[in-house]
Amino acid sequence: MAEDFDLYEELFTDPRDEGEDIINTPDHYARWPLEPVTFIMRNGFEFWRGNIVKYASRAGYKRYPGKGYHESEILDLEKVKRYCDMRINQLNGESPL
Repeated sequence: MAEDFDLYEELFTDPRDEGEDIINTPDHYARWPLEPVTFIMRNGFEFWRGNIVKYASRAGYKRYPGKGYHESEILDLEKVKRYCDMRINQLNGESPL
């Protein structure tokens, strides 16, 4: 377990300490060769599909204020589930849009 914590300590740095540009190139997205937003836009993904890619890509890399490392990852994974459920409900005719 301590090894997991050390790994998360490396992954979650405070952007204020690193001089991170949290608007244009936040670390939790810029770590990939192609940022999720670029992938989403180039492929013309629908809103729900783009959000799944976005939240899945940053899960485990973005820390929310007041949340621990695991809590932060779980929050993003819960968001992925939410958008999957929304699309399933739409396909089943259970969610009018």
